[in-house]
Amino acid sequence: MAAGSAPGWALGVLGVVYLFLKLDFISCSQEIYGAMNGNVTFYVSKFHPSTEIIWKKEKNKVVEWDTQSGLEAFQSFKDRVYLDIGSGNLTITRLTKSDEGLYELESPGVRNKSEFHLKVIAPPPSPSTFCSLSDDGNITLTCEIMEAGYDIDGNLLQYSWECPPTVQCHRGSSPSEAYVLKKSDLSQNVQCIVSNPLFRTSASISLSTCVPEDNTRHRYVLFAILPAVICGLLFLKCFLGRHSQ
Repeated sequence: MAAGSAPGWALGVLGVVYLFLKLDFISCSQEIYGAMNGNVTFYVSKFHPSTEIIWKKEKNKVVEWDTQSGLEAFQSFKDRVYLDIGSGNLTITRLTKSDEGLYELESPGVRNKSEFHLKVIAPPPSPSTFCSLSDDGNITLTCEIMEAGYDIDGNLLQYSWECPPTVQCHRGSSPSEAYVLKKSDLSQNVQCIVSNPLFRTSASISLSTCVPEDNTRHRYVLFAILPAVICGLLFLKCFLGRHSQ
């Protein structure tokens, strides 16, 4: 019995797999990022020309087209959407944060369930960089966005550091921190990069500003100049003394 049922079980599994591939109805929503005040297009796959196309956002109509009534856009999407009736693709212009959400295409011309989750993001402000010197002489670098009120899409921000080959950088306790070893070339600059899925900005810091200025060389220069100044004053005194006689 067991030996005889094995081929049947295998055929059953293959049949289920074939059914899934044939029907091709499994679909996940796509994560789409759009720039604030920019445009975004939802591209539909496996679309066949149809007599009716409806795009919805959170179950509310965005735009509707059919062969009888033509095209109609709804609510805040009026004058901001373009529908390609040949491909089903939808373009939204002048994006705002209120456009975020789940969009879905309903049409007899699409076999798969087409869903797109839109996230509208803005470019991050330029970061500010700071540094501090530890007791062991190593340098801690910090990168922060200081612009008041900027907390939009903070969870999408990524921090990274670019260091020259002569600077030994190590990851800090958080992505916005980095450590530089004291034996590094402190005449170099280190760059902090802040990015999100659409934008990238950066700021640099000179490592020489992170350590106290070495005054030893200045002391040597002073010691070399001081005798010359004294000799010059003595010469001037003698010269004036002769003329006074």
